[in-house]
Amino acid sequence: MRTVITKDISSFSDFKNQLLHWANQHREVVFLDSNQYHQKYSSYDAVLAVDAFTSIKTDYENAFQDLYQYQSQTKDWLFGYLSYDLKNDTEALHSNNFDGLAFPDLFFFQPKKLFLIKENQVEIQYLRMCDDEIELDFEEIIQCSVFSIQSSDVEIQQRISKENYLSKVSKMLEHIHRGDIYEANFCMEFYAENTQIEPLEIYQKLNAISEPPFAVYFKNNFQYLLSASPERYLRKEGNKVISQPIKGTARRSFDLEQDEQLKSDLAQNEKERSENIMIVDLVRNDLSHTATKGSVQVEELCKIYTFKQVHQMISTIVSEVENTTSPIEILRTTFPMGSMTGAPKISAMQIIEELEEIKRGLYSGAVGYFTPNGDFDFNVVIRSILYNSQNQYLSFSVGSAITSQAIPEMEYEECLLKAKAMFEVLR
Repeated sequence: MRTVITKDISSFSDFKNQLLHWANQHREVVFLDSNQYHQKYSSYDAVLAVDAFTSIKTDYENAFQDLYQYQSQTKDWLFGYLSYDLKNDTEALHSNNFDGLAFPDLFFFQPKKLFLIKENQVEIQYLRMCDDEIELDFEEIIQCSVFSIQSSDVEIQQRISKENYLSKVSKMLEHIHRGDIYEANFCMEFYAENTQIEPLEIYQKLNAISEPPFAVYFKNNFQYLLSASPERYLRKEGNKVISQPIKGTARRSFDLEQDEQLKSDLAQNEKERSENIMIVDLVRNDLSHTATKGSVQVEELCKIYTFKQVHQMISTIVSEVENTTSPIEILRTTFPMGSMTGAPKISAMQIIEELEEIKRGLYSGAVGYFTPNGDFDFNVVIRSILYNSQNQYLSFSVGSAITSQAIPEMEYEECLLKAKAMFEVLR
């Protein structure tokens, strides 16, 4: 049981910064920020969960079954992540590539302390065992000094050279022309070894220059995710399930006329539209595993959304589920998300594993939460920096969808465009 109180706040941005600095002293932290990017499917402007009362941490074997037991028994707010390599739990797949980060494949925790922010109000929910700390903590938060720490330049290396990247994309195109797959998301890693950063400082810089609707600051002891994700993986509201895959990216311009032209060109780009429509078909198929008959619908097809760094092409697919359908089953039958795999999904994942040089881990996985009544909301972990402060390894990956129309040089340029914000905050 939780004690719930509501407080007024004078400034959303000031309170958000104070809350984050206060939260950072805790061992477990999940901060989700919509950057007030108000859209149709949204509950809060920001959410903070700290301090685990209970938790689950496991590798991929039986991970979804273990999560089902944990979620169905706890029946409380749960925050955490699903890593990409949970694919090995649902299919006969393996991940033998290099892993410099060493994050668990799955981690969720039941927070002692929870803050739900909407406009100028914050709803505070504390477990009864610590509800006598609410007033003290709130006072500490609003008096918290927000100070800036300068992170040093990070020496970033590229895992796959440009020549090697072009060669690997050409191999992927061979698979497509043979008919093994018709689309796959191919990613490459940028990394730094023996490096020290101030994770919170880097996250705040990344969030400020991107202002995406699914930003995350995640901390589990010495493991960090600093995410400026623009993409939702999956949301459940009552009996409704919502997926919003992104496929299609264009740069922004300071010249307003040129910016509008870039947006218009993206909307009419046949290659980008075909990539997006392929993934829409895959998501429709994934949702059909748990949907009531005839309930899978495409609400928006290839709509252009504008963010600070880029224009994106986003589709919205929805379905209805029975009251008796487990939220974990909805996740299990749709994970990993189609926008980060390709189609057909299993073949694409096998080829991805063969051509990529790292284990994806949390990158292209999902971070989010379950509510006590079994609703949930998860992002896609892209445009993100991952950091292990124990072994001082930092990593960020970027990728693009390869289809028969792909030109390797242009795919490489798209990857560099997506990496731009991460380079900017680390140098």
